[in-house]
Amino acid sequence: MREIVIISGKGGTGKTSLTAAFAALAAETNNSVLCDADVDAADLHLLMQPKVQQRTDFMGGSKAQINPELCTGCGTCRTLCRFGAITEQFEVDPIRCEGCGVCVDFCPVSAIDFPVQRCGEWYISNTRFGSMVHARLGIAEENSGKLVSLVRKEARQLAEQRGADLILTDGPPGIGCPVIAAIGGATALVIVVEPTVSGIHDMERVIDLAAHFRVPGMVCVNKFDLNLEMTEAIEQMAQKRNIALLGRAPFDPVFTHSMVAGKTLFEYGEETATHQRVREIWAKIINSPSMNPLGIVDFKATIQ
Repeated sequence: MREIVIISGKGGTGKTSLTAAFAALAAETNNSVLCDADVDAADLHLLMQPKVQQRTDFMGGSKAQINPELCTGCGTCRTLCRFGAITEQFEVDPIRCEGCGVCVDFCPVSAIDFPVQRCGEWYISNTRFGSMVHARLGIAEENSGKLVSLVRKEARQLAEQRGADLILTDGPPGIGCPVIAAIGGATALVIVVEPTVSGIHDMERVIDLAAHFRVPGMVCVNKFDLNLEMTEAIEQMAQKRNIALLGRAPFDPVFTHSMVAGKTLFEYGEETATHQRVREIWAKIINSPSMNPLGIVDFKATIQ
């Protein structure tokens, strides 16, 4: 079983649009499972239109609750709380509470409970391209890294149950905890970059992160024709860092039009040069050395 995780150093690079396009291509030749690991801002479901089969609460993190029957009003919790979450009436403001637990540990009469909170939901769904595991984290909730790990674990188990040979994961942007949880143990990473100053800067940080966890990465330049000079700089950096280059995808309104229609690139309109470019990128991904350590080529995915 192989897992491809599509990530980006920053948001807005077109990562999810390309992931959806890859899902359509993967369905042509592979028995695959889709996974949306961008739980803080999940949006792959907007294009996949999943039909939820299983819905499960995600419990993670705790918040303080003061028991008024036990509270003596000594003020210790208010003094220690660095987030101003304890009101003058000795009640906990759930928005301000960061769940650090200091008030719980130092309350002299043990009047503060610390129950686990419901932070969101995760789902197992059916889509027109196969099964999909995805989630939704609550507003301003934490533990997104824990939820990402859970979603990936469930996707792997589902793939094993259904005999799938490929997991296609839409990962979160950046280099933080959710990204670390998304890339560990992956077969390969597809790093989607846009030709901007912030794009190339954040790409380098993602490459460093992938190198630290020893996960092979590949670079795809999206919207390359917005800045050809920057595109060349990105490709030069990738070569310098020994990162495989997958190719260039143009800035094409067809991506936006298909997204508005709730479809993938390959379900909208007639075949164009943009479609061909994305097909070529997918062929390079699926036939890359990191995806095929024994040198086995998937000729069905090779562009004729």
